[in-house]
Formats: sequence, C-alpha cells, structure tokens
Amino acid sequence: MRILVVGAGAIGGYFGGRLLQSGADVTFLVRPRRAAELASAGLVIRSPAGDATLPNPPTVQADSLKQTFDVVLLSCKAYDLDDAIASFAPAVGPHTSIIPLLNGMKHLDVLDAKFGRERVLGGLCAIAATLNERREVVQLQPMQSLTFGERDGGSSDRIRAISEVFARGNFNASASDHIMQDMWEKWVFLASLAASTTLMRAPVGVILTAPGGKDFLLGMLDECSATAAAAGYAPAGAFFQRVSGMITAEGSPMTASMFRDLHAGLPVEADHVIGDLVARADAAKVPVPRLRISYTQLKVYEALRGQ
Repeated sequence: MRILVVGAGAIGGYFGGRLLQSGADVTFLVRPRRAAELASAGLVIRSPAGDATLPNPPTVQADSLKQTFDVVLLSCKAYDLDDAIASFAPAVGPHTSIIPLLNGMKHLDVLDAKFGRERVLGGLCAIAATLNERREVVQLQPMQSLTFGERDGGSSDRIRAISEVFARGNFNASASDHIMQDMWEKWVFLASLAASTTLMRAPVGVILTAPGGKDFLLGMLDECSATAAAAGYAPAGAFFQRVSGMITAEGSPMTASMFRDLHAGLPVEADHVIGDLVARADAAKVPVPRLRISYTQLKVYEALRGQ
C-alpha cells in the first residue's frame, strides 16, 4: 500500500513518521524548504511514546508528482485546503482513498466536488503536537489517535486493508463504523472550546472564575450540541458528560489551538470550525447567540490582521 502524506508538519510529520518507522511505504508531499530540511536533518520526532529520527525520508514536490497512491493522508489547515488539493490532485487515481484529518465538515463537500464522494473517507485525529525551532515534530502530551471509516457506516475491504497497515504505526489507529458521528462529536467539542476561549481570551479555568463563567461554557456546548442534533448527529450521553466535565474543571489550563493561533497573530479556521456551524444552525433554525458572537469577533480579528 502506497501512502502519500500531504505535508510533514506537526500532524502529518507525526503520523506519517510513525507509519514510515513501522516499515510502511510512505512518501511526504512537501514544499522545497521542508524537503531540504528533511534531507539534511531527517524527520525527527520527540514524543512521550518514544523519540525517532528517520534519515532522509521519501519526499516529493508538487511539480514532480506523477504517480497515483493508494491512500492520501491529508492534515492541512482549512484555509490551505485549496492549495493542498491542487498539489496532491495528480496522486489521486480511480482507487485512491483520501483520509482528511481536518476539523468540521466543510472540507468534505470541497473534496467530494473535486474527487468524487466515493474516494473521500471520514477521518479525525487527536494529538497535541507542534514543530519546535529546530523543525522537529514535538508531541506535547501522551494522547494520540487516528480514526477513519466509511462515511455511510460499516466496514469495507479498503478500510480493513488500511487498518492493517495503520495498526503497525502504534498511534492508536482505529476503523470506525460510525465515523460521521465521531467527526460531529469532535466538532462539537472543538467548536465549544475554541469559541469560548477565543471570545474570552482565557483558558477554561480562568473563565470558570468569572461570574456566569460556568453557565457560559455549558451554554456554548449546548448550542453546538443542538446544532449537531439538528443535523442528525446528537452527541451521545457519555460524550456529553465527559466533555462537560472537561470544560468545567476548576483550574484547567485547557484552550483550543485556535486560541493559541490567535494569540500568536496567526491565521485561524474561523469559517471552517465556527462559521460553518453557525450557518448550519441558522438553516435548522437553532438559536446560537453565544456561537454567533464568537464568530463575529473572530472575523473582526481576521479583518484587523489583514490590515
């Protein structure tokens, strides 16, 4: 099985690196600068699960991508999706399976329109990782998982084949019979956390110390959950209880990556993670006043950043 990993940043570098370390046939689609870094220093992973240095990992650049692959693992930011599609499109053949690890749902429509729904699986990952100043992949916490599956549910020959290869990567890969439910639940959690912490410019524990802070956090979670329910993917009770506990844990330093990006003056996935959820809520006539305010302030941030 030939696997193309689009990018070798924190997410692609980690999961692709672990697959390469396990002996899988992996190639990284990278820009010239990253290709030079990997050729010089190798792909370096610093992780609680064990460090790794993979010298001179196989890379390809968009202008020389000619062959098709069995699997394309896509982990770009939403605002880079169009550029990423243009770069990996030559790698998609009649039997290629694309596993996107982006947040939300909007990217599925874009990928379906370009490549056909039958080629696009559902997917999500859970990991806290970054690139350090030496351009090494650093896993910040022990948590790591990658989940994928057929969007119509159930299993298939291709899911079983991918699962066999991914299992050797030792990053808690799993095939899901209900991947769309899984993706919606992750979106609900992420949107609730991102909308709350970016709007209040503070981590969960600090928000909880303010009058009405707990009600605000739970109210945001309720709005996101109601939107998911209107789409036919009501978060399960166990999920809701777990997430409710996480966002009401006193002293918690938890924030969303969008919060960290905002404070660093970087682009944010406002439209993909928050705006699309507001649009779906409006279409279903679900009131989301807190979520709407958060989306507005993110768009103001984007406007000011663009000046």
